[in-house]
Amino acid sequence: MSAPPEKMNFAAAPFQLADFLINLVLRGLIGGYLLLPYTWRIPLMGWTIRTVIGPLAGYRRRALQNLAMVYPDMPPRDRSDLATAVLDNIGRTVMENYSGRAFKARMARLQPKGHGLEVLYAVLQQGQGAVLVSGHFGNYEAIRACMLAHDLPLAALYRPMSNRYFNAHYIETLAAMGGPIFAKGRQGLGGFMRHLRGGGAVAMLFDLHASDGVSMPFLGKPALTALSCAQMALRYDVPLIPSFATRSANGLDFDIELEAPIQRGSAEEMTLALTQRLEVRVTATPAQWFWIHRRWK
Repeated sequence: MSAPPEKMNFAAAPFQLADFLINLVLRGLIGGYLLLPYTWRIPLMGWTIRTVIGPLAGYRRRALQNLAMVYPDMPPRDRSDLATAVLDNIGRTVMENYSGRAFKARMARLQPKGHGLEVLYAVLQQGQGAVLVSGHFGNYEAIRACMLAHDLPLAALYRPMSNRYFNAHYIETLAAMGGPIFAKGRQGLGGFMRHLRGGGAVAMLFDLHASDGVSMPFLGKPALTALSCAQMALRYDVPLIPSFATRSANGLDFDIELEAPIQRGSAEEMTLALTQRLEVRVTATPAQWFWIHRRWK
């Protein structure tokens, strides 16, 4: 049974005009696109983010800065084309995640693969849990949607958005897909860990800047990286399974792979191995990683 989404207490927070207006525009845009057939709305939002919202919001500029830092020898024209593809993938991801049940139905047509899938089925049958870890690559929510469509209740831990108006319907969207969801914070983390301890599978992301993390090389540059995924797997003695959803050439489907679990070791060693698995994916298809994040501060 899915846990109800936590409600954020914003009652005492002051009215924020800028956030309210941004939310109004985005909700109107998303609501309008949701009236379109699924195969139209996804590429249309990709176009909207790459041509309008991405440049205006500064996402394109940040992607270009990150790409120039990691790939200084890449011709500027190639970096520009890559940034465009990155924004297109992000736009598609946003619309897919807001498509809820339609997205889940699309993912039900896909068959996940990989040695990690065999391990996942085996441990769940034994009443044990598992930690599935991905990065901001392809559409990470496609993994959860596909697992849920195949009757695997994969719990998710999400970070509430700073825009409280947008956050309200963001939570509703996560809940619409089904499966347990928990907000980051003491209460949410407690429920998340109880789900894992009770023999459930959980999904986590690990590739954002973590001010309290450990410095590790990522794409050739030092990046502060959270150890929490590995620490959780070690604490509950469950497998740590790198999982990736790589967008297909048609722009609508995914190749969903659960890789072989990370070999047990220290939290630092396991997190470094996770980072290296993600690096392989990003190097192979760099347009599918979210270069707009401030990964290297």
